[in-house]
Amino acid sequence: MRVLTGIQPSGLPHLGNYFGMMRKILKMSQKEDVFLFIADLHALTTVHNKEKLQNGIFSIALDFLSLGLDPEKVTFYRQSEIQGHTELAWILATLTPLGLLKRAHSFKDKISKGIEPSCGLFYYPILMAADILLYDAEIVPVGKDQKQHVEITRDLALKFNDTFGKTFILPKSRIDQNTKTIPGIDGQKMSKSYGNTIDLFADEKILQKKVMSIITDSRGVNEPKDPQSALIGIAKFFLSAEEINAYLQGGIGNRDIKQKLALKINNFFAPFKEKRRKLQKNPKKIEEILQYGQEKAQKIASKKLAEVKNAFM
Repeated sequence: MRVLTGIQPSGLPHLGNYFGMMRKILKMSQKEDVFLFIADLHALTTVHNKEKLQNGIFSIALDFLSLGLDPEKVTFYRQSEIQGHTELAWILATLTPLGLLKRAHSFKDKISKGIEPSCGLFYYPILMAADILLYDAEIVPVGKDQKQHVEITRDLALKFNDTFGKTFILPKSRIDQNTKTIPGIDGQKMSKSYGNTIDLFADEKILQKKVMSIITDSRGVNEPKDPQSALIGIAKFFLSAEEINAYLQGGIGNRDIKQKLALKINNFFAPFKEKRRKLQKNPKKIEEILQYGQEKAQKIASKKLAEVKNAFM
């Protein structure tokens, strides 16, 4: 079964990325045919600085390899290096009803948060559909906020198939119910766009500062705490049920539980940090791995695009 997902290089990978997608996709790669791309074209909706974008691409590759990605088991590549993504996106755009894009929740949510409502941001679901359909992906692991985009992908695939003959597989979204949305330090969904993240490989002092800034209410040390708080939403991935229950029942202050959480996060990622430091000294190796993945992806993308063109031209 082919599984496909992407991650934007618009900032340093964070806990939301790791528990929402990165850990999951690495585990799936042991059994499934996994395609993983660095979504640098999607990142252009928010990143307009070349150096920042290039650093982000390198960082994403470095982080995945540090966490255990095997290039022989995962087709790992940069989105922009495969021209078929944008070509197929334009073909799909000619079949896309305007109303379908206007109903996209993600677009409305992002502009409500202050992100510039560019044409690229509006067009995002079509490019995402091309990302998926170009490789005959069957399963697309996504967060709750991206589920609608997979539904749009299915709508476009169905319309193309009905118009020009069966060409595309209809992909299905897969949402881990335990990690649908991971809160950021401000209580919203953890997102680089919102600036509320806890980075995977942050320096210990920076990590502690971030954790200590997680929003909490004003309840006293001995008062029962809110089980739906951002702090608990993050802590459940690192602290035991006993530690969390002890805090929720009262008797442990916010500062104490945050200090414990910061230590657990740091210890969890310590082995990966060490591997990352070693890999970082060999950027040529990182580039060779991406080139290897791009060659594999290009063969499949070229074949699919030729099939698409043959259907209607």
